[in-house]
Amino acid sequence: MANDPPAGAQAYVQIENVSKRFGDFIAVSNVSLTVERGEIFCLLGASGCGKTTLLRLLAGFETPSAGRLLIDGQDLADVPPYRRPVNMMFQSYALFPHMSVERNVAFGLEQEHLPAREIARRVGEILEIVRMTPYLARKPHQLSGGQRQRVALARALVKRPKLLLLDEPLGALDRKLREHTQFELINIQQQLGVTFIVVTHDQEEAMTLATRIGVMNHGEIVQVGTPRQIYEFPATRFVADFIGSVNLFEGRLVEDEPDYVRIQCADLPASVLVDHGISAPPDAALWVAVRPEKIGLTREQPAPADNWAHGVVREVAYLGELSVFLVRLDSGREVRATLANSSRKPEERFVRDTPVYLSWDASSPVVGSG
Repeated sequence: MANDPPAGAQAYVQIENVSKRFGDFIAVSNVSLTVERGEIFCLLGASGCGKTTLLRLLAGFETPSAGRLLIDGQDLADVPPYRRPVNMMFQSYALFPHMSVERNVAFGLEQEHLPAREIARRVGEILEIVRMTPYLARKPHQLSGGQRQRVALARALVKRPKLLLLDEPLGALDRKLREHTQFELINIQQQLGVTFIVVTHDQEEAMTLATRIGVMNHGEIVQVGTPRQIYEFPATRFVADFIGSVNLFEGRLVEDEPDYVRIQCADLPASVLVDHGISAPPDAALWVAVRPEKIGLTREQPAPADNWAHGVVREVAYLGELSVFLVRLDSGREVRATLANSSRKPEERFVRDTPVYLSWDASSPVVGSG
């Protein structure tokens, strides 16, 4: 996973109360956001949430309906796209099919009429960094998907932008290559120190690449945080449900103390004990989220009075490193639990139609209202 933002980092990209309308449709709604120098910041959300529109606003391909955009203190309001200290890498890579790798990467520098020796030096440096020097004479159709991705990255970086915008940069790659390329991208970014803003709908990609993630929904940023903060401490029900897999229960507050709360959920036989207070009114309607990997399965009833349920295993999916269990509770509700396959012994697994007890620690649930 990418590291946290560097110590002493400063706000490098500032998005201040930015909105974008297309007729009556609001694509971006009053977004305020800062991105720090040298950060990999991911905008994560479903299709149509406004993340690509926000990227295009930074690139200058769209004009804000309201608000301000600044990079390194420079207001971009009257700066055309070709004058901005920004480059953009598209999902399609948009390489010139008739040009070699070397010419593709050099094209932007040639348009700026740099001396030939300077162009050759900078192209050679960036191709070395992305490990494409042996392929500089090849055409795009002679390259693999991962190699084309690295050429597109080199072409975007060779102009030394202050900010690189990446729109679904790994979406065209197969899963294994995508996983490998994620770490390559982090290494290249750390070598060059360029600030990245990445748009993706892939949660795993965002969690791997990002120093911080901004989750978008209906044109708004609903939460910003490190991958761990977003996953472990979702600020809203939407974020809890959107990020990863989760079991959500509806309940009511029955006890609220400074160091714990107790919630009764209709789908669960035992109350849910959470190891912190939430300062909600008595009998408040709450939601409780429990991640599948935080649920344990046993054949014996757990000793604690809270945080357990009983059910029957309905489906089992073996995924290699872990197994997913779909358990139907006595209430009829289906719950998902995952267990790491740390042992090859089949007797330690739970097969279909096995009666089981589910349990979780008081630190595991996330609780919210609304």
